[in-house]
Amino acid sequence: MASSVVAERPRALRRPVQGSPAFIIAAADTVMNRPSAELLAEVYPGVPLAREVPEFGTLLAIDRARQVLGFEPAHSWRDHIKP
Repeated sequence: MASSVVAERPRALRRPVQGSPAFIIAAADTVMNRPSAELLAEVYPGVPLAREVPEFGTLLAIDRARQVLGFEPAHSWRDHIKP
């Protein structure tokens, strides 16, 4: 996954972004072998989801990096680690 972070650095530096916004650059999925919504319900019972979470979707907020920087994860944990 480090290669995705390294690949985003030049693109991020060229984007016309003002101020100092923070971005999370991460895989679009988790390494967990249980569905993300199931994990959230176990750890945070009764808390409603603000948006739908893909089956093994990341629980990190990478949306801003996608929208502002044009980031799209190039790798999946599932391609590299067997749960």
